Amino acid sequence: MDSRSTDRERDMTSTITPALHAEDLDRLLSVVRLIGRLDTGSVLTSAMPLLGDDERTALARHTAFAHAAVLVFPETLDGLAAQLSRHGLEVGAPKSSVVVRDRLSRRYSVPAARLDVVILRAPVANRAGRRCEVEIFALVTPPDLRHVAEQERRHDRESHLALTVAPADPVVVRGSRATLRAHLSPDGGGYNGHEDATVLYFRDPRPTAADRHRLELICAGHHPDLLAAHRRESAPATALLHLLTGAWATRAIATAAELRLPDHLVTTPGLPGLAAATGADPDSLARLLRYLTALGVVRPSGSGHELTDLGTLLRSDVEGSMRALALMYGGPFYRSFAGLTEAVRTGEESYAKVFGAHHFAHMAADPGLAELFHESMAAGGAMFTEAARVLDLSAARVVVDVAGGNGELLSRVLTAHPHLHGVLMDRPHALAAAEPTLAPVADRCALVPGDFTESVPTTGDVYLLSRVLHDWDDQRCQAILATCFRDMPDHAELVVLERLLPESQTEDLAVPWDIHMLCNTGGRERTESRYRALLAEAGFDLFETHPLPLDAHLLRARKRRSR
Repeated sequence: MDSRSTDRERDMTSTITPALHAEDLDRLLSVVRLIGRLDTGSVLTSAMPLLGDDERTALARHTAFAHAAVLVFPETLDGLAAQLSRHGLEVGAPKSSVVVRDRLSRRYSVPAARLDVVILRAPVANRAGRRCEVEIFALVTPPDLRHVAEQERRHDRESHLALTVAPADPVVVRGSRATLRAHLSPDGGGYNGHEDATVLYFRDPRPTAADRHRLELICAGHHPDLLAAHRRESAPATALLHLLTGAWATRAIATAAELRLPDHLVTTPGLPGLAAATGADPDSLARLLRYLTALGVVRPSGSGHELTDLGTLLRSDVEGSMRALALMYGGPFYRSFAGLTEAVRTGEESYAKVFGAHHFAHMAADPGLAELFHESMAAGGAMFTEAARVLDLSAARVVVDVAGGNGELLSRVLTAHPHLHGVLMDRPHALAAAEPTLAPVADRCALVPGDFTESVPTTGDVYLLSRVLHDWDDQRCQAILATCFRDMPDHAELVVLERLLPESQTEDLAVPWDIHMLCNTGGRERTESRYRALLAEAGFDLFETHPLPLDAHLLRARKRRSR
């Protein structure tokens, strides 16, 4: 070959259009530089800044920073490996991408068969000098797919940092996913049969999250159940539908309680017998049982069904039965919740508008409903038992339960502390409901009719206000606390049982209960700091708080000492 031929070929090579456009090459090289600044610990820190040190250390033991990924858009794969090599990136043979291909297909409504997406990997050293990879997803982009390239460059939806789980033990995989799930939102995933790996994507839900705010968890092998759950959680529309059907779950559980289905299931697991016992249509009952199974209330057993732990609480004959609560929430309170919009607009309870009277007055006028309400209040038995256990009442002699309803809490306190005497103060209809509950300790308990807005007994050493203050607005709470302060002996202690709104996070029963109070009583749940302020305004010092079951808390207060 003469020199003129060599020069001609060199000129032709120099004019060949690079496989990658300059913008994509810059994006790719920035990812390479990023890898050099990261290791496993820094990836975890940047992705989950609120992750505790112990969790970060444990997660780093079971995972490793594997790669950083970027999606690029060559018009052809020809010459791509050579172009990358000129920039120090030696890629292996391309492999088909199933997961990213399917994500793009769904995102842009393009048939997957029209998308040619491959994975190229090149070794790159991380901050610790250990081998990582840059993972290059390359979508061959003919003119009719340029809109995909434009959108993806703008939003960078497929860039991510990846962790591998090693070894891919199912327990470790689930634990790693659960830890990431506590801080990040699921963002899809899939199984790549070409590499026999399940990948789970997560994203930072904060709108201000920095670039590369997506994280990939790579798990060797196929984990279909975990992947299915992750995909469900990744779909906002599906998640919203689950929330929107919450009222259906309430009514289904209430229907089971109304039919006494949990009671009958103890002795009659088969559908024909259940239908006869409940007076229900067999086909419709079968459909209800299927839904209750999905809710975790029952489960299949042989040719019939049996109760789960949740379903057992709906039996009428068990300790801590919540059947009455199901009937209340699926009955009167279910109806009043239909007026929530008006309650939010006006700040006034919807119960009174639905039933024509405040719920206390309405229930007092209906003996059957009043009895059901008091039974539902007794469903907090676990809360009461723990309150009786943690309270130090060794120096007390008389406990006064103010507006104590059916006496469930006072009964447990007196049973746990045989030296105590009790006083239950409430309205006459409530005292009548309390007599059976307090019968075992009747020789140590007095039932006193009264109104806590006017006075409370003056002979107590400890005064209980259990789920009373949340029924009222701040002004009425002040009046109740002022009455207590005025009539309580100076040495006496005030004990308040309430759910506390969290100061920041929202995963607490007090949050939905606050809306319940808005609808049904005109009251509200409060934070500990708000109760502290209310107590202080009435002359009390809050000196101790104990957590109780069912997301409740016990607050102990004393009269402020004069200085």
